[in-house]
Amino acid sequence: MAYLEDAARLRISVFREFPYLYEGSFDAEREYLGHYGECPRSVFVLAICDGKIAGVSTGLPLAEADESFRAPFLKAGLAPAEWFYCGESVLDPAWRGKGIGHRFFDEREAHARELGLRKTCFCSVVREAGHPMCPEGYRPNDAFWTKRGYVKRPELCARFAWKQVDSAAEVENELVFWVRENG
Repeated sequence: MAYLEDAARLRISVFREFPYLYEGSFDAEREYLGHYGECPRSVFVLAICDGKIAGVSTGLPLAEADESFRAPFLKAGLAPAEWFYCGESVLDPAWRGKGIGHRFFDEREAHARELGLRKTCFCSVVREAGHPMCPEGYRPNDAFWTKRGYVKRPELCARFAWKQVDSAAEVENELVFWVRENG
């Protein structure tokens, strides 16, 4: 992918922010994004503004995603082959509030439909209320996702460990899935 380095740099920068608090590395990002790049049914949606990447969003059929993403669906008796997983979306703060987040979802959902998948999902990190690193005035994206027709499914949870900005070691994090079944 021609923009891999810039996409990795943006992901590292944005994911340092609350709620992810991810202490990323280029090697980890190259590996993660490389999985999407190797999947022939994946999609990368880039927002290029003023000649540089201002945002990146990914997606792929859930059946082709890492086992950790599929496991909650299998446990709940839901067939991963019926779902499209909308990976993370990151957007430079200067470009937020301009409709790009909606466009990311529009493009990934359209790609899912082209693949014959009418059910879409994604997951978001769970942070306890009053987390010490939560910035004043922080607003989660829940209202945005709900307006797009997604429903939070607390019983569908994945666990991932990553090095955080507030910890010397990797920390296990819980991520809850949001689903939209009418594509």
